[in-house]
Order: sequence, then structure tokens, then C-alpha cells
Amino acid sequence: MKFATFAERAAEIDAESADLEIVECVTDLLVDAGDEIEVIARFVQGRVFPAWDSTTLDVGPSACYEAIARAAGTNVDADDVEDRLAEIGEIGEVAASYEFGGQQGLGAFTGGSGGDDLTVREVHETLTDLAATEGSGSQDRKVDLLFGLFNRCASEEARYLARLVLSEMRIGVGEGAVRDAIADAFDLPDDRVERALQVSNDYGRIARVAREEGLEGLDAVDLELGRPVQAMLAQAGTVTDVLEEWAEAAVEWKFDGARIQLHHDPDGLEHDPGAIGVSSDARPDDSRATTRAFSRNMEDVTDALPEVVEFAEETLEEPVILDGEVVAVDDAGEPLPFQEVLKRFRRKHDVEKAREDVAVRPVFFDCLHADGEDLLEEPVVDRHDRLESVLRARVGNDVGPEDVDGLSLLWITDDAGQIESIDADALEAGHEGIMLKDPESAYTPGRRGKNWRKRKPDVETLDCVVTGAEWGEGRRATFLGTFELSVRDGDTLETVGKVATGITDEKLAELTDLLEPHVAAEDGQEVTLEPAVVFEVGYEEIQTSPTYSSGYALRFPRFVGVRHDKSPDDAETLERLESLRSS
Repeated sequence: MKFATFAERAAEIDAESADLEIVECVTDLLVDAGDEIEVIARFVQGRVFPAWDSTTLDVGPSACYEAIARAAGTNVDADDVEDRLAEIGEIGEVAASYEFGGQQGLGAFTGGSGGDDLTVREVHETLTDLAATEGSGSQDRKVDLLFGLFNRCASEEARYLARLVLSEMRIGVGEGAVRDAIADAFDLPDDRVERALQVSNDYGRIARVAREEGLEGLDAVDLELGRPVQAMLAQAGTVTDVLEEWAEAAVEWKFDGARIQLHHDPDGLEHDPGAIGVSSDARPDDSRATTRAFSRNMEDVTDALPEVVEFAEETLEEPVILDGEVVAVDDAGEPLPFQEVLKRFRRKHDVEKAREDVAVRPVFFDCLHADGEDLLEEPVVDRHDRLESVLRARVGNDVGPEDVDGLSLLWITDDAGQIESIDADALEAGHEGIMLKDPESAYTPGRRGKNWRKRKPDVETLDCVVTGAEWGEGRRATFLGTFELSVRDGDTLETVGKVATGITDEKLAELTDLLEPHVAAEDGQEVTLEPAVVFEVGYEEIQTSPTYSSGYALRFPRFVGVRHDKSPDDAETLERLESLRSS
């Protein structure tokens, strides 16, 4: 297909505003795509490479402006292009405003001179060469390659070339539109196209398979070791919500780390780059690597995380794809804040020095593939069982799950109290809280569905007076904890619950020092406190309750902080509590 034809069709799509009409235009484009169907299915989304491929053009705006200026003529420079962009506001419109094709010499870099018909394949091959260009003088070479393309462009071609180069296609075509167009173009069921896209993460490849191999070809598409898929995502939710919707909940700790997808094969990873025109020497030769790690955005982060590679090689004995987190830890193995993970996660240089400064460890919570078997359709509980099995390979069954390195523990329960206890343990251990999953749900790459829930952040907080507490037990025996909370009702204080969640040992020590001077009476472990200190407390909902004198109880209360700026006279009232419950 001529690139001018693609640009003309892109302009037609750009002019549409309704989703159905956009899908119809993309459908027609795929039907007419010919041999370039893989490239066109990507180009129309503004992609040069498959979604799973972290290869980038690595072309900044200044290089693109320079290439446009050189193609526009001797009286134009990059500053002129940038000034025109400031006036017009969109790089495609800027590129389309110049007349190209009059410059000679360097046009030969793309195999022709001004006036030749530029094809979609030529654009893709040139951009692929550009992406592979690195080392001394690479930026100049990239500008030369872009100049050669712009020099052969008519106005509309230049518009969409500039947008494609700078990842600013913006014609309203997203993944959903291409998915629907593939199904419509080749008369295939939407759900089967969707499944093939989920496991391949390559819209170009699936467009070709759909056209040439039909339903049988789509159903034969499987996960590939070394080719990442999009991560399944969670939405916010409450414990109350999930226990009403599901018979039981699968509960895990939520780690304050960075998402990774681990691909490991003891015999060496192999994958098809899947792009037209990509030669074997156009990318690094990593086909025999045994382990690769990918970020949530499918960027290859293997080199930055040697601990993950070492873990895989020391622990795993079969080909697997695992989903998990990388957590930064201190010398004692205790978790560090997420910001510490970022110091390592995309590090490309001085990795060993960074490793000395910040250590990381992987924790896995899902198994997508094991020993030749795709597990996406299996329930959460079965995938976790398989995960535990592959992580146990070298330690055997003589240890409990809590002693299996790299394994995130999973609890199955319908008991809200147990969920609250698991959440409290996670917070005490320095993690973010908990994840709630439907035990029977499949793994759906790239979806943010209702089957995974991050425990919803507290939607409201109350400022409550602390009127009592209990001495702890064991290592917490010298700390006050389980604090009684009250609200004002006229001149009296009425209890609304107790809070013990969200408080570390260090914070308990501080709170004990703060509250001990206000102890009015003690009876065994129970302590009565003079009303002097106000806590800010989060909660999920307010329920009626005969247990507390207010007649209400805070469900899943969580300590947020001490309101040093407030006295008991400034604390919440029973009237406001009732108002919040009825709202």
C-alpha cells in the first residue's frame, strides 16, 4: 500500500467522531491492507512495533523538527519549525504546511529521491532501521533517515508521518477499535479475537492470523515465553462489597513495590519479534537468555534486576511466566518505600553500585504459564497452587508456604474479621494493605475488572476522641493499643468503636508516650483515658450497633494520624455521624 493511501484513510478516520464509524473505517482499511496488514494495524494506532515490544524510535522532537526543516528547504531551520508549532499547536499540521520533495542527496538514504511513491512498507523498514541505530553519530543518522522520508512526502503524508514518529497519531483509534475491526473485517467472533489479542499482545499479528487462518488460527495463538502480555489490573473496592458479591474472597498482601512479569525457561527463551521487516541483526541477540523480566508497561527491565535473574536460576526448574512485584528491602529484609524501588527499576548503568545501595527481592502472586501449559483460564486458587508448586521445586514439601521464597501467601475466607486481621498484619509488616480477588476468576490481561480489588482507601475520616485503650501482649506488652474511640454528644462522649489497624510498633511507642500521662484508671489490660487526644480515623462504613454507647460502630476503622491541632471540643459530633450514615 502506498503511504499516501494510508494517510488518506487516516484523514478519513480523523474526520469521524462516532465510534461505530471509526471502526467501520478501520475495518475497510484492514480489508484493503494487503501484505502490509501487520504494519497498518499498528500504524493506525500510532505504533511502529507490537505492543509487547519495548523497542522505541528514540527520536526526540528536536530531531524531528530538524528533519522537517531540512526537507522544507534551505530557508527553514528547526527553530522555524518550532515557532510554527507554537502558533499552530500540532506537529502534523506543521509538517503538512511545508512543501517537501525538492531536496536532493540525502534522500538516497531511503532508497529514492523526491517524488517517488513512498510505501507503508518503506516507512516501516526505515523506522525500524532508525530504531536500531545507536552509538556515535546515531542522532545525526536518525535525522538523515527521517529527512529521507519527509523529502518524499506530500502534505497529507507528512502530517501522519510526523504524528507517527512522535507517537502523536491521535485519530481516535484505540485498541478496542482495532479489535472490533479485525472481528468485523474477517467475520470472526469478538470474544475469540479478544482472547488471541490478550495472549499475543500484538494487533498486527492477530490481524494477519485472522485474515489468513481464521478461527482455527486465532484459537491456536498461545502465550510465548519471552513475549510479555499486559498485566491484569485491579479496581478499588471494599470488604463489604466483595463479600456481598462473592461467596468467598482470596486475600493477599498488597506489596509497595513495582510490578514485574517474569519469563523463565531453563533451556533458553525464544520468541518471534513479530514485525515485518525486522531482521535478526536489528535487535540484540537475546534468544538464548534463560530469564527476562518486564515491567507493568512491558519494558524489558532484566538488566536492572540481577537479583530477579539469580532468583529464577536458583529456584525454577521448568518454563514459567509469573506475575509479581519487586520490593526494595533493607539489610534486615524489611520492606522499604516504593521510591527506593524506583532507584533500581529502570537503571541501565552502574547496576552493581545501585544494587549495593538498594537491594530488591521478587514476590510472586500469580502463574500464567507453567511447563508448556497456559493457565490464564484457570481459577485464581488453581493458579496459586501451581505457583507454589513451581517455587517449591528445589525446597520440596517439608516447609510451610510461608517459608517458600518468593511466594505471596493466599487466604480464602468469607470472614470479614479474618480479612481485617490479614490487613492489619500486612500494614504492620510495612506493606500497603491487602488485595481481594474472586477465587474462581480467570486472568484477563490488560483488564481492570471487578475480579481483583484493591481495598478501597478510606472514603471518609472522622476525628475521634481517644477515651480508652488496652495494653498489648507479647512484644507489644509495654505499648498501649486497641484504642477506644468516641464522638461528642452535647457535653458527653459516646463510644463508636476501637481501632488497632494501621499502626506500626514505632508509632505505638509514640502513642503510648503521648497517652500515658492521661491514664485515669486501669483494670488489668484495660485503660481508661482522660479525653485529651484526638485521632483521625478512616473507615469503610458506619453501622448501627448495640455494642457502643453511640448506637453506631465504625466498620473497619483504621488509624490515620494524631490531630495535634484539635482538642476534644473540636472532635466529631454524634449528629454528624448520623448525617454521614444517612448520606
